[in-house]
Amino acid sequence: MAHESPASALEPELVQRLLLSCREAKKSAYCPYSHFPVGAAILTRDGRIFSGCNVENICYPLGVCAERTAIQKAISEGHREFRAIAISSDLQDDFISPCGACRQVMREFGTNWAVYMTKPDGTYVVRTVLELLPAPFGSIGWHKIQ
Repeated sequence: MAHESPASALEPELVQRLLLSCREAKKSAYCPYSHFPVGAAILTRDGRIFSGCNVENICYPLGVCAERTAIQKAISEGHREFRAIAISSDLQDDFISPCGACRQVMREFGTNWAVYMTKPDGTYVVRTVLELLPAPFGSIGWHKIQ
C-alpha cells in the first residue's frame, strides 16, 4: 500500500488559500519588541481555515506564537482534526519553522498532517508534524494514564 504524504493530499488551490491566509494573518501581528511578525493558518479536516498571528507581551513568556493562536481559535470553535498548517514571516534567508512549544501543541492533535514553512517569495517546504517532532513529551505512555 502506497503511503500518501499529507502535502500531496492537498489540492493546489487549497494550498494557495492556506498560504494566502497565513500571509494575511501576519499583517495583524502584534510584535513591538521583536519586530518579527508571524502569521499562521490551519486547515481543519472539514475544510475550514483558521488564522492567527503572534501576540507579544513585554513579559515575553506571556506572548503567544501565531501557530498556537490559529490552533486555539480552531479548537475553541470545536475543531480538533487538522490537515495542514502554513506559517509565514519576513525571514528572508530560511523557511520559517515552528518553535518547540508550537511543535508540541501541534503533536497533541496528530502526527501525520502537513506543516508548510514559507519564505516571503512564496516558496515553501513541507514536513509532517512527526518529522518536526519525532519524540514529543508524553510519547512514552503518558497518554495511557487515565
